[in-house]
Amino acid sequence: MEHVPVLLHESIDGLGLKAGDVVIDGTLGAGGHSSEIARRFGSSVQIVGFDLDENALGLAQAAITAAGGNLTPIHANFRTLDSACQEKGIATVNAVLFDFGISSMEIGESGRGFSFKYDEPLLMTLQNPITDTTLTARDVVNSTREDELADIIFNYGEERFSRRIASAIVTARRKAKIETTFQLVEIIKSAVPAFYRNGRINPATKTFQALRIYVNDELGAITEGLEKAWNILAPEGRIATITFHSLEDRIVKNFFKDKAQNGGKSITKKPTVPTRAEVIANPRCRSAKLRIIEKI
Repeated sequence: MEHVPVLLHESIDGLGLKAGDVVIDGTLGAGGHSSEIARRFGSSVQIVGFDLDENALGLAQAAITAAGGNLTPIHANFRTLDSACQEKGIATVNAVLFDFGISSMEIGESGRGFSFKYDEPLLMTLQNPITDTTLTARDVVNSTREDELADIIFNYGEERFSRRIASAIVTARRKAKIETTFQLVEIIKSAVPAFYRNGRINPATKTFQALRIYVNDELGAITEGLEKAWNILAPEGRIATITFHSLEDRIVKNFFKDKAQNGGKSITKKPTVPTRAEVIANPRCRSAKLRIIEKI
């Protein structure tokens, strides 16, 4: 499954890059956005790319090199971008891009259980390779207390049937360990009312989102990553963020609002959203919102 970068031109145009700049791609993936930077600027812009997946870093390196670009790949979460850049001798940067959505590559090709459409091990971690200490969705559904599990599903998935789903998971795991995505999907379906089970959206959607966010501490990483990006940003540098759901967007919106009153200037008064043509070509981008802020 090819990953199609969302709001590609709008985000890169909005960063206002020029020759000699250093740009951080905090969510490198297969390098969709950064390849476009390389096509536009060649090696005159230094790209520093963060990703937890070694395979993604390899794919991005190949794509960016093919586009004539210069990538410094870093196998880490963007929440460590300050210390990781210091280790590379980078004191300040001119732009930071975050695309907080989960990539099509992770959903379709990782084999780690991000999607309810494929029967895969219930892992949902962005970390690759996985170690003995890596938290997985399997750990969460099989060992978390019922009330905590319900809170995770409600808080991170905004799932109104969270208590019923958590109860069904606990009942099921007493009989056998929950190991795969399809096992979990069937448990969720058994827990929710018929109208919800047969609705337009798959009833597992919100629970899967919640587990993925919790396993990867995505909201904590966004909060920390934004602050560190701001600290490493040179004056007149910009941060661009692409969010896909309200929990992410709320964090970004509040952060940008605070910075706009304390040494920043909002470049996007209202978030930029995909055009109708982009949504038709890539329906998964329909909820995307681009926000950009500049450091004064």
